[in-house]
Amino acid sequence: MKLFYAPGACSLSPHIALREAGLPFTMEKVDLRAKATESGADFKAINPKGYVPALELDNGHVVTEGPVIVQMIADMAPESGLAPAFGSTERYQLMDWLAFISTELHKGFSPLFNPSLKDEAKQSFKDRLALRFAFLTEALGDKPYLMGDKFSVADGYLFTVLRWAKGFKFDVGAKLDAYFDRVAARPAVKEALQAEGLLAA
Repeated sequence: MKLFYAPGACSLSPHIALREAGLPFTMEKVDLRAKATESGADFKAINPKGYVPALELDNGHVVTEGPVIVQMIADMAPESGLAPAFGSTERYQLMDWLAFISTELHKGFSPLFNPSLKDEAKQSFKDRLALRFAFLTEALGDKPYLMGDKFSVADGYLFTVLRWAKGFKFDVGAKLDAYFDRVAARPAVKEALQAEGLLAA
Protein backbone atom coordinates (compact mmCIF):
# COMPACT_ATOMS: atom_id res chain seq x y z
CA MET A 1 0.00 0.00 0.00
CA LYS A 2 1.06 3.58 -0.55
CA LEU A 3 -0.14 6.56 1.46
CA PHE A 4 -0.13 9.92 -0.28
CA TYR A 5 0.23 12.60 2.38
CA ALA A 6 1.05 16.20 3.15
CA PRO A 7 2.87 16.83 6.45
CA GLY A 8 0.46 17.65 9.27
CA ALA A 9 -2.62 17.54 7.02
CA CYS A 10 -5.59 15.24 7.67
CA SER A 11 -3.56 12.43 6.06
CA LEU A 12 -1.78 12.19 9.43
CA SER A 13 -4.85 10.30 10.70
CA PRO A 14 -4.53 7.27 8.36
CA HIS A 15 -0.75 7.50 8.73
CA ILE A 16 -1.17 6.96 12.47
CA ALA A 17 -3.67 4.16 11.83
CA LEU A 18 -1.26 2.34 9.50
CA ARG A 19 1.51 2.45 12.09
CA GLU A 20 -0.82 1.45 14.94
CA ALA A 21 -2.04 -1.48 12.82
CA GLY A 22 1.50 -2.56 12.00
CA LEU A 23 0.71 -2.86 8.30
CA PRO A 24 3.42 -2.56 5.62
CA PHE A 25 3.14 0.61 3.54
CA THR A 26 5.14 3.23 1.70
CA MET A 27 4.61 6.98 1.71
CA GLU A 28 4.76 9.67 -0.94
CA LYS A 29 4.56 13.37 -0.13
CA VAL A 30 2.20 15.58 -2.11
CA ASP A 31 2.58 19.26 -2.94
CA LEU A 32 -1.07 20.27 -2.62
CA ARG A 33 -0.61 23.59 -4.42
CA ALA A 34 1.21 22.11 -7.40
CA LYS A 35 -0.92 18.92 -7.28
CA ALA A 36 2.26 16.91 -7.79
CA THR A 37 3.82 14.08 -5.82
CA GLU A 38 7.38 13.92 -4.57
CA SER A 39 8.32 11.66 -7.50
CA GLY A 40 6.86 14.16 -9.99
CA ALA A 41 3.57 12.37 -10.68
CA ASP A 42 0.37 14.29 -11.39
CA PHE A 43 -1.56 13.90 -8.13
CA LYS A 44 -4.87 14.71 -9.84
CA ALA A 45 -4.37 11.54 -11.90
CA ILE A 46 -4.13 9.58 -8.63
CA ASN A 47 -6.90 11.42 -6.80
CA PRO A 48 -9.04 13.64 -9.04
CA LYS A 49 -10.31 15.41 -5.91
CA GLY A 50 -6.83 16.87 -5.54
CA TYR A 51 -6.49 16.49 -1.78
CA VAL A 52 -4.98 14.08 0.71
CA PRO A 53 -5.26 11.48 2.06
CA ALA A 54 -5.20 8.93 -0.71
CA LEU A 55 -4.36 5.30 -0.03
CA GLU A 56 -3.37 3.20 -3.02
CA LEU A 57 -4.06 -0.46 -2.33
CA ASP A 58 -1.93 -3.32 -3.60
CA ASN A 59 -4.51 -4.00 -6.32
CA GLY A 60 -4.17 -0.41 -7.60
CA HIS A 61 -7.51 0.81 -6.22
CA VAL A 62 -7.30 4.23 -4.53
CA VAL A 63 -9.42 5.19 -1.51
CA THR A 64 -9.63 8.91 -0.80
CA GLU A 65 -11.78 9.73 2.23
CA GLY A 66 -10.08 9.67 5.63
CA PRO A 67 -12.89 8.18 7.75
CA VAL A 68 -13.28 5.34 5.23
CA ILE A 69 -9.53 4.78 4.91
CA VAL A 70 -8.98 4.44 8.66
CA GLN A 71 -11.81 1.92 9.02
CA MET A 72 -10.40 -0.07 6.10
CA ILE A 73 -6.98 -0.08 7.78
CA ALA A 74 -8.52 -1.23 11.07
CA ASP A 75 -10.38 -4.03 9.30
CA MET A 76 -7.16 -5.18 7.61
CA ALA A 77 -5.67 -5.71 11.08
CA PRO A 78 -8.59 -6.71 13.34
CA GLU A 79 -6.17 -7.93 16.00
CA SER A 80 -5.06 -4.31 16.47
CA GLY A 81 -8.41 -3.41 18.06
CA LEU A 82 -8.44 -0.08 16.21
CA ALA A 83 -12.15 -0.51 15.38
CA PRO A 84 -14.91 -2.69 16.83
CA ALA A 85 -16.42 -5.43 14.68
CA PHE A 86 -18.80 -4.45 11.88
CA GLY A 87 -22.44 -4.64 12.90
CA SER A 88 -21.73 -4.05 16.58
CA THR A 89 -23.17 -1.13 18.51
CA GLU A 90 -19.60 -0.05 19.27
CA ARG A 91 -18.76 0.11 15.56
CA TYR A 92 -21.61 2.52 14.98
CA GLN A 93 -20.39 4.60 17.92
CA LEU A 94 -16.97 4.74 16.25
CA MET A 95 -18.57 5.80 12.97
CA ASP A 96 -20.52 8.44 14.88
CA TRP A 97 -17.26 9.87 16.24
CA LEU A 98 -15.56 9.79 12.83
CA ALA A 99 -18.51 11.64 11.28
CA PHE A 100 -18.51 14.24 14.07
CA ILE A 101 -14.77 14.87 13.76
CA SER A 102 -15.03 15.08 9.98
CA THR A 103 -18.02 17.40 9.71
CA GLU A 104 -17.98 19.45 12.90
CA LEU A 105 -14.24 19.80 13.58
CA HIS A 106 -12.20 19.09 10.44
CA LYS A 107 -14.43 21.15 8.14
CA GLY A 108 -14.77 23.79 10.83
CA PHE A 109 -11.04 24.42 10.64
CA SER A 110 -10.89 24.65 6.85
CA PRO A 111 -11.82 28.37 6.66
CA LEU A 112 -9.12 29.27 9.21
CA PHE A 113 -6.44 28.13 6.76
CA ASN A 114 -7.71 30.69 4.22
CA PRO A 115 -5.44 33.77 4.48
CA SER A 116 -7.96 35.97 2.65
CA LEU A 117 -10.73 35.39 5.20
CA LYS A 118 -11.38 38.45 7.40
CA ASP A 119 -10.67 38.20 11.13
CA GLU A 120 -14.33 38.78 11.98
CA ALA A 121 -15.38 35.77 9.91
CA LYS A 122 -12.58 33.67 11.37
CA GLN A 123 -13.78 34.53 14.88
CA SER A 124 -17.23 33.20 14.02
CA PHE A 125 -15.73 29.86 13.02
CA LYS A 126 -13.57 29.82 16.16
CA ASP A 127 -16.62 30.43 18.34
CA ARG A 128 -18.41 27.51 16.72
CA LEU A 129 -15.39 25.26 17.17
CA ALA A 130 -15.19 26.26 20.84
CA LEU A 131 -18.70 24.86 21.32
CA ARG A 132 -17.66 21.59 19.70
CA PHE A 133 -14.61 21.33 21.92
CA ALA A 134 -16.80 21.94 24.97
CA PHE A 135 -19.01 19.04 23.87
CA LEU A 136 -15.93 16.85 23.38
CA THR A 137 -14.65 17.65 26.85
CA GLU A 138 -17.96 16.57 28.38
CA ALA A 139 -18.26 13.46 26.19
CA LEU A 140 -14.70 12.36 26.96
CA GLY A 141 -15.35 12.56 30.70
CA ASP A 142 -12.80 10.47 32.58
CA LYS A 143 -12.18 8.05 29.70
CA PRO A 144 -8.61 7.86 28.37
CA TYR A 145 -9.88 7.60 24.77
CA LEU A 146 -13.06 8.43 22.86
CA MET A 147 -14.29 4.84 22.86
CA GLY A 148 -13.21 4.10 26.43
CA ASP A 149 -10.04 2.33 27.51
CA LYS A 150 -8.88 1.38 24.01
CA PHE A 151 -7.28 3.64 21.43
CA SER A 152 -9.22 3.65 18.14
CA VAL A 153 -8.88 5.21 14.70
CA ALA A 154 -11.17 8.01 15.93
CA ASP A 155 -8.46 9.05 18.40
CA GLY A 156 -5.88 9.33 15.63
CA TYR A 157 -8.26 11.59 13.71
CA LEU A 158 -9.10 13.76 16.72
CA PHE A 159 -5.41 14.08 17.57
CA THR A 160 -4.75 15.36 14.04
CA VAL A 161 -7.41 18.05 14.41
CA LEU A 162 -6.22 19.01 17.90
CA ARG A 163 -2.75 19.62 16.41
CA TRP A 164 -4.38 22.27 14.23
CA ALA A 165 -6.12 23.74 17.27
CA LYS A 166 -2.76 24.12 18.97
CA GLY A 167 -1.36 25.74 15.83
CA PHE A 168 -4.14 28.34 15.99
CA LYS A 169 -3.52 28.87 19.74
CA PHE A 170 -6.90 27.46 20.75
CA ASP A 171 -7.45 26.95 24.46
CA VAL A 172 -9.18 23.55 24.42
CA GLY A 173 -8.99 23.11 28.18
CA ALA A 174 -6.98 20.91 30.54
CA LYS A 175 -8.87 17.70 29.80
CA LEU A 176 -8.35 17.82 26.04
CA ASP A 177 -4.75 18.97 26.56
CA ALA A 178 -4.15 15.87 28.70
CA TYR A 179 -5.88 13.70 26.08
CA PHE A 180 -3.68 15.21 23.34
CA ASP A 181 -0.52 14.50 25.34
CA ARG A 182 -1.68 10.93 26.02
CA VAL A 183 -2.15 10.24 22.30
CA ALA A 184 1.07 12.06 21.37
CA ALA A 185 3.02 9.77 23.71
CA ARG A 186 2.00 6.60 21.83
CA PRO A 187 4.98 5.08 19.97
CA ALA A 188 3.11 4.77 16.65
CA VAL A 189 2.01 8.40 16.84
CA LYS A 190 5.57 9.53 17.54
CA GLU A 191 6.77 7.48 14.57
CA ALA A 192 4.19 9.07 12.27
CA LEU A 193 5.09 12.59 13.43
CA GLN A 194 8.79 11.84 13.01
CA ALA A 195 8.28 10.44 9.51
CA GLU A 196 6.40 13.58 8.46
CA GLY A 197 9.08 15.86 9.89
CA LEU A 198 6.75 17.22 12.57
CA LEU A 199 8.88 16.51 15.63
CA ALA A 200 11.59 18.91 16.71
CA ALA A 201 15.05 17.44 16.24
